[in-house]
Amino acid sequence: MKRIYEQLGDNDGYRILIDRLWPRGLSKENAHVDLWLKEIAPSTELRKWFQHDPEKWKEFGERYRKELSEEMELLRQIKELEKEHGEVTLLYAGKDEAHTHALVLMRMLHKKS
Repeated sequence: MKRIYEQLGDNDGYRILIDRLWPRGLSKENAHVDLWLKEIAPSTELRKWFQHDPEKWKEFGERYRKELSEEMELLRQIKELEKEHGEVTLLYAGKDEAHTHALVLMRMLHKKS
């Protein structure tokens, strides 16, 4: 898991963008994204409600986990890509690395291992 604005790493493997919106100021050529899986991102309603407010983090996680529980096929798709490519990197644009949906998604993926 890493911010999409970080340098492409040798061990990134298959790169999946997990944001609903394309990252600002980044061309598709420079992003090095193998798959844009916007459907697995938090819903627009949840994203707008959260607004990256750390005070809402706990409830955001609960709401997003509920959304993810309805997207089991997308979670399976990521797990299959991991099996196929060996390494998968989940990419997100947000600046707040401690309160990102990518953390919630990673925990859900590890739970499904």
